[in-house]
This record gives sequence, C-alpha cells and structure tokens, in this order.
Amino acid sequence: MKYKAPGICPVCGEKLTITKLGCPRCHTSLEGDFEPCEFCRLPEEDLLFVKVFIKCRGNIKDVEKELGISYPTVRGKLDTVIRNLGFEVPAKESARDLEIIKEAKNEILEQISRGELSPKEAAERIKKLNS
Repeated sequence: MKYKAPGICPVCGEKLTITKLGCPRCHTSLEGDFEPCEFCRLPEEDLLFVKVFIKCRGNIKDVEKELGISYPTVRGKLDTVIRNLGFEVPAKESARDLEIIKEAKNEILEQISRGELSPKEAAERIKKLNS
C-alpha cells in the first residue's frame, strides 16, 4: 500500500523535501534534495476541492452544485487554496464577494415577491449564501 507523502514537518511545521527516489521496476534509487510539486503539499481537503474545480472547468456555479455549498464558500475555499500555494489574495476580492452576496439576497427577495420562492426556500438559500 502506498501512502501520500506529508508535505509539512509534523515537528516544526517546515516544508519537507524529498531525499530519496526509487524505481519500483529496476530498483534504481537516487538520493539528493528534491522538492515535491506545490500541489502535493496541499492538505487533502484542498486537493479534493482543486480536483472538483478543474472538473467543473472553473465554473463556480458548477462547483457549488457538485459540492452542495454556497458561492461564498466556494470562493473561500478557492482563496484558501490560493494562499496555501503561496499566493496573496487581494482584499478587494472580499469586497466584490460581499457585493455579489448582497445582489443574490436581493434576487431571492424579488423571487419571494413574485411568488417564485416560498419563505422557507428563501431562508435556506440565504443560509447557504452566508455559509
């Protein structure tokens, strides 16, 4: 059974390097100081999210459906992956997300007034937006 190599030292939290590689067929081995790919260091939850994100071709609406989570939650998970890959997430993105949530809530209220949504359904959608 093969295990996923840890990317972070459990003692000090530093990024781990690979010091030995081996070929399972001819048993050749290489020793040195190798760096694993950036994605290999992602926590399992982030890696699963990235797989779904790629499967959905980056379409956030499809990611929402696939994972059963709200738009803000998808954006939050994406921001976490971006940070875990060592990039910065601009603060203005957060302000934009708040505006999108506000617009979504207004749309839900309009759907209630038009009779397209029951108050219970609307409450569930708003709850998802806030999660």
